[in-house]
Amino acid sequence: MDGIEEAGIQLSEIELLLSMFPSKEELIINDQLAFAELRDYVEGRANDPPSSRAQFTIQQRLESANDNMVMFSLSCTYPLKYPAVLPEIVVRSSELSRSNQAQLHRDLNAYLNENCCGEVCVLTAIEWLKENASVFFNKDPSPAVKKQADTPLKGSIFTRLWIYSHHIYNKQKRKNILDWSKELKLTGFSMPGKPGIVCVEGSQIICEEFWARLRRLTWQRILIRHREDIPLDNNCVNVDAELEKQRRFTGFEETIFDIRGNRGNHMDLGQLYHFLNEKGCGDVFQLYFGIEGR
Repeated sequence: MDGIEEAGIQLSEIELLLSMFPSKEELIINDQLAFAELRDYVEGRANDPPSSRAQFTIQQRLESANDNMVMFSLSCTYPLKYPAVLPEIVVRSSELSRSNQAQLHRDLNAYLNENCCGEVCVLTAIEWLKENASVFFNKDPSPAVKKQADTPLKGSIFTRLWIYSHHIYNKQKRKNILDWSKELKLTGFSMPGKPGIVCVEGSQIICEEFWARLRRLTWQRILIRHREDIPLDNNCVNVDAELEKQRRFTGFEETIFDIRGNRGNHMDLGQLYHFLNEKGCGDVFQLYFGIEGR
């Protein structure tokens, strides 16, 4: 499929979901600008594909194993090549422990890989959750933790997120980025100014937790410009050691390069490129700025 065909399929699925879940309490378009760009591209009002990916959240109730009704949300982000590539789906609930959430994601992704490759799959994911998710709610996480220590953790993924913001000036936001990365034990860096850049790396589920917190803040514009998902060895027992092998950064720091611009708010992009190159990430520079670094 070419880009316009994939974009058309994405728009059709979102419109179908909006008709099925018309209330804002059921379905929220997280990035209205991305949705508008997708529509304009499909309907011929824009020649260029969308600059960011469509994101939405569906909220549903289901009956748990102990017959209580629990709320859960399914957050979905379309990769540019969806449905040829599975969407990024994150399920959240106050009744879901972190270990059970990780297991739920592994089981759901395995099911979608088997049954929906190359096809739209959000409704399939919702139906699977309604049929299977209840066993993960209010479930004692202890056996799962023990199992992780004794057996290979299948489906574990190392993720590196490259986040772009129109700007990062606010001191509290900068503090949040540093505090959250430390709390979640993520490595990477942030570059304040205009534009603002944040890179975090670690296990997929923890990176997605960081991104969920970050995008809930008020931004003029923020998006994941690029992501790297690296499946870990299915036979590995020590997942932490496997994660460490994939890291490009040690610790997390706010990086400030020589300040340029009339307002003193632009970083020296040449220094940024050399910094990225030293970390083996020089190719990301072009993804951010559309030009080759030097």
